[in-house]
Amino acid sequence: MPNTPNTSANDGSGYMLYHSIGQYPGKAKEMAASLTAFADCWGAPDDEQWGYALGQRQRFIDLWNQLLKAPRASLTTTENVTSALAAIIMALPREDLEGRVVLVAGDCFPSLHFLLTGLAGRYGFELRTVALREGANWVEDEDVVAAWGPEVGLALLTWVSSTSSHRCNLEALVAHGRKQGSVIGVDITQAAGLIEYDCMAVAADFAISTSLKWMCGSPGGGILQVMPDMIARCQPSLRGWFSQDNIFSWDINAFSYAPDIRRFDNGTPSVMACVASVPALEWHAEQDWGVQLNKNRELCDVIISAADDAGHELASPRDPAHRGGSVMVRLGDGDEAQALLSRLRAASVFADARGPILRCSPGFMTSREGVDRLVVALRDSRSR
Repeated sequence: MPNTPNTSANDGSGYMLYHSIGQYPGKAKEMAASLTAFADCWGAPDDEQWGYALGQRQRFIDLWNQLLKAPRASLTTTENVTSALAAIIMALPREDLEGRVVLVAGDCFPSLHFLLTGLAGRYGFELRTVALREGANWVEDEDVVAAWGPEVGLALLTWVSSTSSHRCNLEALVAHGRKQGSVIGVDITQAAGLIEYDCMAVAADFAISTSLKWMCGSPGGGILQVMPDMIARCQPSLRGWFSQDNIFSWDINAFSYAPDIRRFDNGTPSVMACVASVPALEWHAEQDWGVQLNKNRELCDVIISAADDAGHELASPRDPAHRGGSVMVRLGDGDEAQALLSRLRAASVFADARGPILRCSPGFMTSREGVDRLVVALRDSRSR
């Protein structure tokens, strides 16, 4: 592939890994400044450490709460989506799971399926995984509905799949689940921060996510959002002094859960991921997200056209209303995908692959110039 003039490996123009790690202008500098400020406070020989540290955690929570339009005191921090789902499973009333079915789609995030497989026997539920149709790239909503009857105690919906960018119809699926009497959760990781998610409008019982991707934060910055009526029904097994309304209640025989999302906290909370992520979340909150989404859609259209021209199969929905912020393209095999990634990297274009599936997510720093370099690589791949 010919070199492109005036292309720097770190200018972000060819960065298309927002399904993995989000970037924004000045991220490294702002993250370093935030962590340095934390280190200066934490290392000072005075008594101001906890006020600062917990204040940063609360700022993280407030920014996520604002983004998701979540009810007050319904969102807390977790390490990742797997620990968030585990917290819910271990907190639900016994009758919601024991002898019932937990429903999940076959294109969910694998880590969550690993967790559910391991917990099924311990909590007495059957794990029902809705399979992909033969040759399909994602699970169809109608197949989820067909598998979802009143025996389903809990259904975990994947809003946008990490392997196809298929976006499910949350409104229809949640409405169906309400008729079945199921607890409904949504993994919003692959679209949160790019496509609007309104907790009140969706009305699922809980949502889980991370700050890594479109939110441009750091590892460890996960969130768990639970609606107030569901919180009242939950008694988390993993509990500690921060699970109480008054965390300084030291009577070891008089534990009582906090009345809100704090009951999902446990011991002394981790704050480092919050400190590292707050600058990104603050930057994010200042953006015009209509403009950002339109830009993503325009660049995705260019990638789709290039894949079509090169004769590659599109592994994502063509209709943007049914797609997240990524475009997946099926190449011949894994070796072809890795060879293409090497050529892209040489041209300062950064994507990744899962087997033969090339994953491209144009985001906040991606430019048309960067996408054009991807187009050249896809065009060249046709002749190889």
